[in-house]
Amino acid sequence: MTDLSKFDPNSVGLKSNNIFGLPFKEDDAELVLMGVPWEVTVSYRNGTSRGPENIFDASMQIDLYDPDVTDGWKKGFYMLPIDKNIRKKSDFLRQCAELIISHLVEGGDVAENEQLSEKQQEVNNGSRMMINWVYEMTSRLIKEGKKVGLIGGDHSTPLGYIKALGLKHSEFGILQIDAHADLRKAYEGFTYSHASIMYNVLQEVPQMKKLVQVGIRDYCDEELQLIRSNPDRIATFFDKDIKEQQFEGNTWKQICQDIISSLPQKVYISFDIDGLDPKLCPNTGTPVPGGFEVDHIFYLFKQLHASGRELIGFDLNEVSSGEHSQDGIDGIVGARVLYKMCNYMVANQGQAK
Repeated sequence: MTDLSKFDPNSVGLKSNNIFGLPFKEDDAELVLMGVPWEVTVSYRNGTSRGPENIFDASMQIDLYDPDVTDGWKKGFYMLPIDKNIRKKSDFLRQCAELIISHLVEGGDVAENEQLSEKQQEVNNGSRMMINWVYEMTSRLIKEGKKVGLIGGDHSTPLGYIKALGLKHSEFGILQIDAHADLRKAYEGFTYSHASIMYNVLQEVPQMKKLVQVGIRDYCDEELQLIRSNPDRIATFFDKDIKEQQFEGNTWKQICQDIISSLPQKVYISFDIDGLDPKLCPNTGTPVPGGFEVDHIFYLFKQLHASGRELIGFDLNEVSSGEHSQDGIDGIVGARVLYKMCNYMVANQGQAK
């Protein structure tokens, strides 16, 4: 048990401690965070593989008092060390993926290029390796009785964790906050593309009974057809529709209640930071005009908790992408979003204000 008698929550965050400056070790923490430094299949801008590190650094600036979940941090949050071998593998395979994407943009056919076909297979095999690694790591933590949060990396990173949750929970739903539907089948020829995460969840995780998407505003005809043809398993609250409802007098509370009513009792949150207004994540990989203020999402979390639903896990991804992320607010916004999710993850029923 961590001795907090000498820890001052009002003092400066110490990097010699762990995330948010907290003095917990893995064994003593109720919630363990796993960073996945992976960005092999990103379609536009690089940088999200450094997201977990940027969030960790920015987390030292977060004050620990949360008016929604007071003293949640006392239950212990701990972030595992970043696996540099995974990041090295990502950096190498990213170069392969960039060659393939460049060829496609120029109108080429990968299937007609033997060298690129081999690289495409190498990327797909590497992605499977990453997914299996995440699965093994999160499965171990779950068996040890830990609550788990995953920090990407691109949005392909949580598939292994969601699979691991399927072993413990026979039925659950996903609340996806995102600008993109992520329902493309093997986008750009990459089976486990960041743009294919929810398609792959639908295909490979039968325990996931209902996908509820919020803020979607960038999608293709194929994805829309999939949404419309699967009303029992997919409910999509498009950004356009949400905004028009608000323009016409509906409150955000009413919309949140509609969103939450679509979810089963057990809920996993998958939060792509580009679900927010891009002014809050200017360096994310594929920013899209529109989206939410952070307060909108925090209120949605509050209503989700008040509904009595159980939060069984979460991921936060696509943070701090781009060459100029050091000059942006991506890391600090990501850290504040992460802290709120951590607090709700450990909140007892009735604890939140």
